[in-house]
Amino acid sequence: MEVAVLLAIATALAFDLTNGFHDSANSIAALVATRAARPEHALILAAAGNFVGPLIVGTAVADTVGGVVALPASATVTAVGAALTAAIAWNLVTWWFGLPSSSSHALVGGLVGASLIAAGPSGVHWGGFTDGRPSGVVGILVGLAISPLLGAVACALLATIAWRLMRRARRRALGPVRRAEWVTAATLALSHGGNDAQKSMGVITLLLIAGGHLTEFTVPLWVKLAAATSLTVGTAFGGWRIVRTVGRGVFRMTPLDGLVSQAGAAGVILGASLVGAPVSTTHVVAAGVVGTGAQHRARHVHWKVVTEMGVAWVVTLPMTALLGAMLFPVWGAI
Repeated sequence: MEVAVLLAIATALAFDLTNGFHDSANSIAALVATRAARPEHALILAAAGNFVGPLIVGTAVADTVGGVVALPASATVTAVGAALTAAIAWNLVTWWFGLPSSSSHALVGGLVGASLIAAGPSGVHWGGFTDGRPSGVVGILVGLAISPLLGAVACALLATIAWRLMRRARRRALGPVRRAEWVTAATLALSHGGNDAQKSMGVITLLLIAGGHLTEFTVPLWVKLAAATSLTVGTAFGGWRIVRTVGRGVFRMTPLDGLVSQAGAAGVILGASLVGAPVSTTHVVAAGVVGTGAQHRARHVHWKVVTEMGVAWVVTLPMTALLGAMLFPVWGAI
């Protein structure tokens, strides 16, 4: 296997590593913020879910991500390497400032920027929808745009129902609610692993095809295991800056809020994974927290923090596209 392909695969696994400590924090933010679990126990739960998710959810998302680049084999390796490096850099910058930005946006932006430099608009599969499933950049962007709205609406509806059912509950109900939080947090971690690890699985499979090591787009088992392991190791490092932003910065959550926001976000992410939409778990979880808080305590939502998160989301695509374009000549020299 040539050096450039090996280096690009290693970069894909490094991207998974940063994704693990950057995005996995979202799946346990509510669990930790509501004191339903100690941080170290929550991390173990998130790590387990992130490892199992990629192995059981399927490869529909990997197929979608792998279809973004429409370049010849030699340029594909260079473009993917540049895109992954751009996404890693953006993950590290936003993690440092505690901003829950999207690794999915970062990867897509990097792929588009690098592919445009390589071959212009023809180097990108713009796509749309095929048989109701997203394909290419347009399909991915639609999924990325809609999923946070679905997360916010789903969590707002669940919050309304939950608070009405629990309005007369005594404090003794807190125990069962906190235990139920463990179930929804585990489901959220599994859904995160099932969606996010597939993005690196998709680009690694694309690299193997470009390098002549595969003849068709079928994700090998070793790629699934490698992606799941990298995501899990990244999770073990934790992302406590982002936990504080999502779990406490938006608004002060109660255990019932945590249960609702985790359940709603997990449902949206799992549904997206099954139809092949590579959504941003960060955006869905954060939007779900906002939807939960706005439904019954809108004045307690820290809208300044929400605005800062929104700005980070908006600038991620253009910034990583620019970084991917700038890094393409660097990878071309390898």
